[in-house]
Amino acid sequence: MRLVGINIPDNKKVGIALTSIYGIGRTAAGKILLLTKVSEAKRAKDLTPDEIGRLKEVIEKNYKVEGELRQVVRQNVKRLKDIKSYRGIRHSKRLPARGQRTKTNSRTIRGNVRLTAGSGKRKLTKT
Repeated sequence: MRLVGINIPDNKKVGIALTSIYGIGRTAAGKILLLTKVSEAKRAKDLTPDEIGRLKEVIEKNYKVEGELRQVVRQNVKRLKDIKSYRGIRHSKRLPARGQRTKTNSRTIRGNVRLTAGSGKRKLTKT
Protein backbone atom coordinates (compact mmCIF):
# COMPACT_ATOMS: atom_id res chain seq x y z
CA MET A 1 0.00 0.00 0.00
CA ARG A 2 1.24 3.48 -0.87
CA LEU A 3 0.44 6.70 0.98
CA VAL A 4 1.89 10.08 -0.07
CA GLY A 5 4.54 8.34 -2.17
CA ILE A 6 5.77 5.94 0.54
CA ASN A 7 5.28 2.19 0.77
CA ILE A 8 3.52 1.44 4.04
CA PRO A 9 4.40 -1.93 5.68
CA ASP A 10 1.41 -4.25 5.28
CA ASN A 11 1.75 -6.47 8.34
CA LYS A 12 1.97 -3.68 10.93
CA LYS A 13 -0.95 -2.03 12.68
CA VAL A 14 -2.06 1.19 11.01
CA GLY A 15 -0.83 3.48 13.83
CA ILE A 16 2.68 2.04 13.62
CA ALA A 17 2.68 1.76 9.82
CA LEU A 18 1.95 5.50 9.45
CA THR A 19 5.15 6.31 11.36
CA SER A 20 7.17 5.05 8.38
CA ILE A 21 6.24 8.36 6.71
CA TYR A 22 8.84 11.07 7.44
CA GLY A 23 7.17 13.71 9.60
CA ILE A 24 4.55 11.47 11.23
CA GLY A 25 5.30 10.05 14.67
CA ARG A 26 3.17 8.06 17.10
CA THR A 27 1.20 11.08 18.36
CA ALA A 28 0.42 12.43 14.90
CA ALA A 29 -0.55 8.93 13.70
CA GLY A 30 -3.02 8.64 16.59
CA LYS A 31 -4.57 12.01 15.74
CA ILE A 32 -4.86 11.07 12.07
CA LEU A 33 -6.62 7.82 12.99
CA LEU A 34 -9.06 9.72 15.24
CA LEU A 35 -9.86 12.23 12.49
CA THR A 36 -10.42 9.52 9.87
CA LYS A 37 -12.24 7.16 12.28
CA VAL A 38 -9.99 4.23 11.37
CA SER A 39 -9.44 1.58 14.04
CA GLU A 40 -5.92 1.36 15.50
CA ALA A 41 -6.29 -2.41 15.78
CA LYS A 42 -6.49 -2.87 11.99
CA ARG A 43 -3.50 -4.02 10.00
CA ALA A 44 -2.44 -1.86 7.05
CA LYS A 45 -3.25 -4.63 4.56
CA ASP A 46 -6.86 -4.80 5.84
CA LEU A 47 -7.69 -1.16 5.06
CA THR A 48 -10.46 -0.49 2.55
CA PRO A 49 -9.86 1.89 -0.38
CA ASP A 50 -12.26 4.37 1.27
CA GLU A 51 -10.18 4.38 4.50
CA ILE A 52 -6.96 4.77 2.52
CA GLY A 53 -8.45 7.75 0.69
CA ARG A 54 -9.50 9.39 3.99
CA LEU A 55 -6.01 8.84 5.46
CA LYS A 56 -4.36 10.30 2.36
CA GLU A 57 -6.67 13.33 2.38
CA VAL A 58 -6.08 14.16 6.06
CA ILE A 59 -2.30 13.75 5.76
CA GLU A 60 -2.06 15.94 2.65
CA LYS A 61 -4.31 18.64 4.11
CA ASN A 62 -2.96 18.89 7.67
CA TYR A 63 0.69 17.74 7.68
CA LYS A 64 3.94 18.58 5.94
CA VAL A 65 5.55 15.24 5.20
CA GLU A 66 8.42 13.70 3.22
CA GLY A 67 9.96 15.97 0.54
CA GLU A 68 8.18 19.15 1.61
CA LEU A 69 9.22 18.73 5.25
CA ARG A 70 12.80 17.79 4.34
CA GLN A 71 12.97 20.94 2.19
CA VAL A 72 11.75 23.12 5.09
CA VAL A 73 14.31 21.60 7.47
CA ARG A 74 17.10 22.09 4.91
CA GLN A 75 16.06 25.76 4.45
CA ASN A 76 16.07 26.31 8.21
CA VAL A 77 19.59 24.90 8.55
CA LYS A 78 20.75 26.96 5.56
CA ARG A 79 19.30 30.11 7.16
CA LEU A 80 21.20 29.38 10.38
CA LYS A 81 24.42 28.94 8.38
CA ASP A 82 23.82 32.16 6.39
CA ILE A 83 23.30 34.33 9.49
CA LYS A 84 26.32 32.65 11.07
CA SER A 85 24.54 31.82 14.30
CA TYR A 86 26.21 29.47 16.78
CA ARG A 87 24.01 26.58 15.67
CA GLY A 88 24.70 27.38 12.01
CA ILE A 89 28.46 27.32 12.59
CA ARG A 90 28.13 23.96 14.39
CA HIS A 91 26.16 22.58 11.43
CA SER A 92 28.74 23.77 8.91
CA LYS A 93 31.60 22.26 10.96
CA ARG A 94 29.64 18.97 11.20
CA LEU A 95 29.61 19.08 15.02
CA PRO A 96 26.69 18.51 17.43
CA ALA A 97 24.46 21.61 17.49
CA ARG A 98 22.43 21.00 20.64
CA GLY A 99 24.93 21.19 23.47
CA GLN A 100 26.18 17.62 23.52
CA ARG A 101 29.73 16.96 24.66
CA THR A 102 32.34 16.42 21.96
CA LYS A 103 35.29 14.97 23.85
CA THR A 104 33.52 11.64 23.55
CA ASN A 105 30.20 10.44 22.16
CA SER A 106 29.86 12.61 19.06
CA ARG A 107 30.71 9.83 16.64
CA THR A 108 27.41 9.94 14.77
CA ILE A 109 27.64 13.51 13.52
CA ARG A 110 31.41 13.38 12.90
CA GLY A 111 31.34 10.00 11.23
CA ASN A 112 32.89 7.04 12.97
CA VAL A 113 36.21 8.81 13.56
CA ARG A 114 38.46 6.87 15.92
CA LEU A 115 41.18 9.05 17.41
CA THR A 116 41.97 7.02 20.52
CA ALA A 117 45.50 5.98 21.45
CA GLY A 118 45.19 2.33 20.46
CA SER A 119 43.33 2.74 17.19
CA GLY A 120 46.27 3.61 14.95
CA LYS A 121 48.62 0.83 16.04
CA ARG A 122 49.45 -1.88 13.58
CA LYS A 123 49.08 -5.45 14.63
CA LEU A 124 52.38 -7.23 15.18
CA THR A 125 53.06 -10.00 12.73
CA LYS A 126 54.73 -13.17 13.93
CA THR A 127 57.95 -13.97 12.06
